[in-house]
Amino acid sequence: MSWRIVVITNRAKLDYKVGCMEIRTDKITKIHLSEISTLVIESTAVSITTSLISELVKKKIKIIFCDEKRNPLCETQSYYGSHDTSAKVREQVTWNDDVKGHVWTEIITEKIRNQARVLKHFNKSEFMQLEEYINEVEFRDETNREGHAAKVYFNAMFGMGFSRSQDIPINAALNYGYTIILSAVNREIVKNGYITQLGLFHDNMFNQFNLGSDLMEPFRTLIDVKVMGMNFIELEHKGKMDLISVLNDEVIIDGKRQYVNNAIAIYCRSVFDAINENDVSLIKFYKNEL
Repeated sequence: MSWRIVVITNRAKLDYKVGCMEIRTDKITKIHLSEISTLVIESTAVSITTSLISELVKKKIKIIFCDEKRNPLCETQSYYGSHDTSAKVREQVTWNDDVKGHVWTEIITEKIRNQARVLKHFNKSEFMQLEEYINEVEFRDETNREGHAAKVYFNAMFGMGFSRSQDIPINAALNYGYTIILSAVNREIVKNGYITQLGLFHDNMFNQFNLGSDLMEPFRTLIDVKVMGMNFIELEHKGKMDLISVLNDEVIIDGKRQYVNNAIAIYCRSVFDAINENDVSLIKFYKNEL
């Protein structure tokens, strides 16, 4: 599997040369496309050729473009992620609501479980409250244990006055990191032949990534832990690089140590298997060593 997350931070020209991405600055650097999983173009002073974009998309390498403030703005999404995309999309449209509900319940339960692990790691007594919520999760989380857990979790992590709606550096860092995770999940959805717009639970007509928003949930805590360990006044370049590097951290999934990037791929495939086989036990969640 490809493993490199390449970030272009300064003025450069990116081109395609014989299987490689050629980066022209005051010198020329080449990286073989087989090594790249994600390309982040952080500077608006970067130019990129359509031949390189075409080859990156063919090889299912995600390209994330940033705005003038160096925040993620958009990403590439291939029209054809798999040779049988049309069949997969027809399949996705007819996914059974009960099956989707059971899968969503498992995903939300795992998200809360990960939040509880994080709080326990940081010696926050609130982890016990989250463990109670885990046992209270109903089908499709009808009683919104996820929302209650989130309030307890974020207040324990970042203080009682903290709110996810505040315009502060912590939220800027969380949002940046979540965008990176969402992008990686979207890449796997498309690679497997499905479309990102049709979700299991999320169904906002203005959200192009409803399914990605569903599947990314258990991975959010990886970003939370990284942000918890950051000491910053505002989100700057180094902090962004630390957040992007989460994709190269290691976790345990399916009994093996994998980069987060690869774990996302394994997890997404397992979710699709669970839906198509009507068997939530097929879902493979990761474990990380805090």
